[in-house]
Amino acid sequence: MKEIATTGAPAAIGPYSQAVQAGNLLFVSGQIPIDPSTGTMVEGGVSEQTVRVLDNIAAILSAAGTGLARVVKTTVFLKDMNDFAAMNEVYGTRFTRPYPARATVEVARLPKDVLVEIDAVAMLGEN
Repeated sequence: MKEIATTGAPAAIGPYSQAVQAGNLLFVSGQIPIDPSTGTMVEGGVSEQTVRVLDNIAAILSAAGTGLARVVKTTVFLKDMNDFAAMNEVYGTRFTRPYPARATVEVARLPKDVLVEIDAVAMLGEN
């Protein structure tokens, strides 16, 4: 197992890694909409937050030598399932066919009371 870390995404603030490589797979921890350059939450609604979350995931994937095109599975955690369409619209601009498998769930609360958190599993290698 190998830890992956980058300054292009928020630093882990607990006993976890931004991502862990296991064989030819990369497991990316759930990302929330923190701008790594400022350490602050992005302003706006679920659309703006989803953009930042996917930017954070892309930065971690890049640090491991892979990219969004190699993501095979995501889990989307939403504060409110009524935000699904707005999240999905942004999500659809970042992924292409074949789309990753995905689960989307509404949760009672997310870290720092954000609206969305996403984790990912990706294959390593070139995009």
